[in-house]
Amino acid sequence: MTESPTSRPAALQERSRRSQQDILRAGTALLTEGGVDALTVAAVAERAGMAVGSIYRRFGDKEGLLLAIQHSFTENLQAEITERMSAERLRPLRDPAVAIAEAVGAITDAFRAHEALLRVFLLLGTRHEAVQAEGSSVSVQGNRHFAEALRHTPIAHRDPEAALDFAFRLVYATIAHRITQGEFLESERPLPWDELRSHLQTAVISYLLGSAEGP
Repeated sequence: MTESPTSRPAALQERSRRSQQDILRAGTALLTEGGVDALTVAAVAERAGMAVGSIYRRFGDKEGLLLAIQHSFTENLQAEITERMSAERLRPLRDPAVAIAEAVGAITDAFRAHEALLRVFLLLGTRHEAVQAEGSSVSVQGNRHFAEALRHTPIAHRDPEAALDFAFRLVYATIAHRITQGEFLESERPLPWDELRSHLQTAVISYLLGSAEGP
């Protein structure tokens, strides 16, 4: 059975979409396995099973490909975190401490699951303006989602919005530092992910639900 003229454009678009996803998956795998140095157009073409020229036509050059991979990855990561700590999930939890622990755990678990690729983009962002801008934009969105997820939680501070903003920054900065620097920096004691998760939950619960007195 042959395709009708009207079905051909849709079929071509679907094939093009699948090809693009294959390229992004191949590039993501190379970045995860070997970092930025492993990402070359030739290597991606070989991994994806397509011609080098087709990648140049779609993404322009290696930098265009890199930014497309980052954008796709950060969109998916943000969606994953947002789903894990959605207000619909947290609002039914009667204990505010449990809701906060769930939100902090959602961020920690998502970052841990994608540790290798996040390390690539976090370190690259220190010297690549476009990569840093994309990462910063996604972090700001994550901050908003964190605050929205805990909007109905009774925060024991004069300025709950500022307290939630600081809590997110504390969690994000600690996890990012752990990803880029490892578990031994600043101490001879290791800090495994499970312990880091638990300590962050305890710290943020204490900060948000503690005394309203303070500066």
